[in-house]
Amino acid sequence: MRFRRILVGDRTPSALVVMGVSGSGKSTIADHLARRLGWRYEDGDRFHPPANVAKMSAGHPLTDEDRWPWLRAIADEIDRLAAFGEHAVIACSALKRAYRDILVHGRDDVRIVFLDGTQDLIAARLAARKGHFMPPGLLASQFRTLEPPGAGERPIIVSIDAPVENIVDDIVGQLNLVPQ
Repeated sequence: MRFRRILVGDRTPSALVVMGVSGSGKSTIADHLARRLGWRYEDGDRFHPPANVAKMSAGHPLTDEDRWPWLRAIADEIDRLAAFGEHAVIACSALKRAYRDILVHGRDDVRIVFLDGTQDLIAARLAARKGHFMPPGLLASQFRTLEPPGAGERPIIVSIDAPVENIVDDIVGQLNLVPQ
């Protein structure tokens, strides 16, 4: 099923970047949202160079210099998909405005979806998660780094304190997408 935007003057986004700190549910929400929309799903983590994964696995936060090539690779993928008329939902932490600026780079057809949750809720989720390279001890660092998106970024902001399907419903409702 394909979706389109019904507001005159707006078009369906080429990409939705689902952002938030580790443990906020980016991969889960982005995957469910992509399936709901019939769009491609991409996990931003797969664009990390091996050195970044090794650094995070060792419990060390990434620097901005570590992140630039990773963010540019995701932005390049968004551009590539859009050039072919494809749509994607991409899970990516995108914690700072500067990071989101690289991903969006002035495009009006890329929207940010911010998964908003408390540090306590997310810490509990991380404690229960197995087999992920991001150790729970880096959560405080992620919250210190987090710059929630401002109105000028036209974000879709959703609370993560709800079941997955309710969160996806909220996102689709805020996008005003309907089946084509």
